[in-house]
Amino acid sequence: MLPYLWNYRGRALVALACLIMAKVANVGIPVVLKGIVDGMENHRETLLVLPVALLLGYGALRVSSTLFNELRDIVFARVRYHAMRRLATEVMTHLHRLSLGFHLGRQTGAISRDLDRGTRSVSSILNYMVFSIIPMVVEFSLVAVILLSNYDPVFTLVTFGTVAIYIAFTFAVTEWRMDYRHTMNRLESQSNSRAIDSLINYETVKYFGNEKLELERFDSTLDEWEEAAVKSQSSMSMLNFGQGGIIGLGVTAIMFFAAGGVVDGSMSIGDLVLVNAFLLQLFIPLNFLGMVYRQIKYSLADMDLIFKLMEEQPEVQDRPNAPALVLKAGEVQFSHVGFSYVPERQILRDVNFTIRPGQKLAVVGHSGAGKSTLSRLLFRFYDVTSGAVLVDGQDVQAVTQESLRQVIGVVPQDTVLFNNTIYYNLAYGRPEASQEEIEAAAGMAHIRQFIESLPQGYQTLVGERGLKLSGGEKQRIAIARAILKRPRILVFDEATSSLDTQTEQAILETMQEVAENHTTLVIAHRLSTVVDADQILVMDEGRIIEQGTHRQLLTQGGVYRDMWLLQQEERQMQLEQAE
Repeated sequence: MLPYLWNYRGRALVALACLIMAKVANVGIPVVLKGIVDGMENHRETLLVLPVALLLGYGALRVSSTLFNELRDIVFARVRYHAMRRLATEVMTHLHRLSLGFHLGRQTGAISRDLDRGTRSVSSILNYMVFSIIPMVVEFSLVAVILLSNYDPVFTLVTFGTVAIYIAFTFAVTEWRMDYRHTMNRLESQSNSRAIDSLINYETVKYFGNEKLELERFDSTLDEWEEAAVKSQSSMSMLNFGQGGIIGLGVTAIMFFAAGGVVDGSMSIGDLVLVNAFLLQLFIPLNFLGMVYRQIKYSLADMDLIFKLMEEQPEVQDRPNAPALVLKAGEVQFSHVGFSYVPERQILRDVNFTIRPGQKLAVVGHSGAGKSTLSRLLFRFYDVTSGAVLVDGQDVQAVTQESLRQVIGVVPQDTVLFNNTIYYNLAYGRPEASQEEIEAAAGMAHIRQFIESLPQGYQTLVGERGLKLSGGEKQRIAIARAILKRPRILVFDEATSSLDTQTEQAILETMQEVAENHTTLVIAHRLSTVVDADQILVMDEGRIIEQGTHRQLLTQGGVYRDMWLLQQEERQMQLEQAE
């Protein structure tokens, strides 16, 4: 954690100085109290004036202890919260740097929960170290010096022997209890993830009437969590009782020796008061040591999740000193590309094609043919297994991911919008764009009229993942923000899949306009959307089995022609049903 403290090392040192001053004042209180008691006891018969100086000193030490404690809190607040902020930002940066494969394999709810617990654990550890552990060590050291220099070593032996037994007992039992805490953490993350997953897929749950199934899954996890929580609480009660017993025995032994010292005259009443005050000051905070140790252990367990996350390495990484992509005309080439997510399942096999600058190339085929994988490889969500993907003759693996992605605009099949305004989601394509540019892009995507008809216009909230909008409206917003990005290369991945026939035709006209001066890759299932393409590739099981223009492919009488005739029949049936 030292790197997170280094930026405010000056403040940390000042806070440490305040802590020491507070503990010096705190330990000085029993010493002054002893002087007051002994002074009044020794001059009880002739006492005419109160020991004003000692009483004022007593009050000053009380005030100083509180003052320095509060100053420590004020000075250290910036250190503590800056460390939380920095860790949270670094984790988020790292999560965005990780590859798509990692995020597809992880549940968002679990990551969110781990991030929340991990950042809070930084604050907890700093809090306990500065406000509990270090003060306790300082105070114990000061008390040890006073006891050893002024009293029989038996007092020091009993006091710190009790402390040692207490700490050993606390650590042993807490270690045993940690299994319950780990189980609780795991089940809490799991239940949270299941809850978020079911709420994100609210419509799917309703379609199939599976509310009961989702609640049963959620409750079954909480049932296991409840059992672990009960065992954790029961074992904590046992720990607390053991701690109380050790403290009680230690206090009794110390008071027994102190009382004996007063009786035989080796100690004064003031000494008895001093030893008693030290015991109160030591053992009252010591009573919280078990809780502090447990919390530190829990916080370390929580932090461990974060640092394990930080150790995850992106599957796709820039090469050392990789240059930025130098964009020229925007030519895209797939050269003998092979790819597999796992070795056992080959997705693409020796795929070869070139999209010339300003050309529109379409890829069609049945589901699972590997069409969408092409866009993911071009955008470099994954690296090819063999061959190369080139942009203007530059291997995308040899340039920085950031520079590559700046020149590519993607309209995905499944458009996900941020839970924010329509304006925010449109402006996401180019945040610095002006209002006029955003409205122009919305107009090109045939969504402007719809937006302006809404009561709140561009400030309308779209809901979680854009649930308040129809599929077609979300798709048109996705097209508008891709247009706003002004990329040289455009990828439409089933971009009209959610649109009705009329809207689809309007979007196709827009896509034709937009694609005129762009290198365009269109991945489509509906063949009617690609009839104007300069080149059409037909894929099956990761291979290109046919290629040509729409007319050439119909003439060949192969798979493309069969797909075209089948889709025309389906379209005709839909029109007849609509009538």
